[in-house]
Amino acid sequence: MIRYILWRLAVMVPTLILISMLVFTIIKLPPGDYFESYVQEMRALGETADLQEIEEMKARYGFDKPVPVQYLHWVGGMLHGDFGYSFEYRMPVSEVVGDRMWLTVLVSMATIIVTWVIAFPIGIYSATHQYSWGDYGLTFVGLLGLAIPNFLLALIMMYFANIWFGISIGHLMDRAYLNQPMSWDKAKSILEHLWIPVLIIGTGGTAGMVRRLRSNLLDELEKPYVVTARAKGLAPGRVLMKYPLRMALNFFISDIGSILPQVVSGAEITAIVLSLETTGPLLIRALQGQDMYLAGSFLMFLAFLTVIGVLISDIALALLDPRIRLEGRAAK
Repeated sequence: MIRYILWRLAVMVPTLILISMLVFTIIKLPPGDYFESYVQEMRALGETADLQEIEEMKARYGFDKPVPVQYLHWVGGMLHGDFGYSFEYRMPVSEVVGDRMWLTVLVSMATIIVTWVIAFPIGIYSATHQYSWGDYGLTFVGLLGLAIPNFLLALIMMYFANIWFGISIGHLMDRAYLNQPMSWDKAKSILEHLWIPVLIIGTGGTAGMVRRLRSNLLDELEKPYVVTARAKGLAPGRVLMKYPLRMALNFFISDIGSILPQVVSGAEITAIVLSLETTGPLLIRALQGQDMYLAGSFLMFLAFLTVIGVLISDIALALLDPRIRLEGRAAK
């Protein structure tokens, strides 16, 4: 196990280097840069951009140097904790992200917890009561959850909240607390608004997990070892919890590799519809505006979380399922 972990940690270094090259290439692929887009935008508004200031910023951040030098400057800064400067917001990337990062983590972690809490009992019930009326009803509701996009559900809830109650359910807090330092009243406002995005974003994920848990658990319940345990007279609950449920949870563990980056990126389109103060809309805005340091830092952080998540899921799977081995044994 230790040898495997050390080997994976060593492989992470060239993996992240290749990803950083790919991310930098993708960011530089569109013609022009942020400054050219800014000049064109100012001209479209009938205003004049300060070209001298733009040239000074280009020289300060190495935009007048060759592309390889720009890449090394960007990567070297990240290694020293400097994630660059956001030209659109005129401040360092770390300050731009600010509260949006922990708000994204709060929304995503709450969504994951609620999703698992709802999906586990429903999936177990559907698998142990196959083809019952309850199974059919839950399956129908789950298919509705999969079929309705999250952003469409957000629009529907916003419409009816406005029509029936005359309120807006957008944002993660009352407008009076936007861009204000954290306080007890602001925290209470966030908790009051939190359940709406959690409910909307978690709908599709809950339905998908229920279907996967049901199918995996049904497959395990038909295995010979389960039939043998039942024949020996073991209690149904003990038979279910001892091994079949553990084996059916493999896909939950393997999803850790995708859950960690989702914690940061969030549901981007839904966040835009609900005007959530999370990092998803910020990332999309950075990509559209070619704010390369902000977009590149986001993408690299997501890549790092993905690599770490895959390592954690592999180790957890080996601990959960004794049939999985991280190292092959020599054939005799």
